[in-house]
Amino acid sequence: MKKHKMKILIIAIVSVVLAGAWFLGGSPTEGNAPVPMAIAQEPPAAAPETVDAPEYTPDQESDETQHVINDDGSFLVTLTIRVDTLLDNMHLLDRDKHELVPSDGIIFPATQVTAYEGESVFNILQRETRRARVHMASRFTPGFNSAYVEAINNIYAYDAGALSGWMYSVNGVFPNVGSSLFLLSPGDEIAWLYSVDLGRDLGTAWTQTGRDDEYE
Repeated sequence: MKKHKMKILIIAIVSVVLAGAWFLGGSPTEGNAPVPMAIAQEPPAAAPETVDAPEYTPDQESDETQHVINDDGSFLVTLTIRVDTLLDNMHLLDRDKHELVPSDGIIFPATQVTAYEGESVFNILQRETRRARVHMASRFTPGFNSAYVEAINNIYAYDAGALSGWMYSVNGVFPNVGSSLFLLSPGDEIAWLYSVDLGRDLGTAWTQTGRDDEYE
């Protein structure tokens, strides 16, 4: 009887020890070591402080790029060719040339193109019309020591009357020198425009008259 009670006592002691081990570190059959309470209650590390990146503005980068001269001397300019004035004056143009006038008046849309140091407005027109396979005719005028643009897209000076012809502007200003004498700078905006009234329909006026090359 005493041996039986002793066996029960031993079993009870073993059970108490095993229960304590389970409470401290999990099931002994899993082989897990007890987790100290200080570690178990440690709060998670704070997220690293972030700093907002500067807002990206494509226009700012574009403006900066336009006014940069690259190592090879190249830079960007904008070129457009338009005949808007003819849209309201088609009656001045021979009927067989009506098909040469785009419905929106745009022969060459405003496009950024590459220019090089020392190049002129005429250089860009000559290269880009050739590249775009747009007809362009010109001749040299000794009186102005400059090239004179007679036609673009087969629309010639005087096709819409005695006061009609091609004019160019740079950054909205109509220079008083020939296009082959006007040297370009980074970011320049070139426009070739057809006038039917000596430039008055374009917001300017050419004061010299009676010359074949008054538009240049």
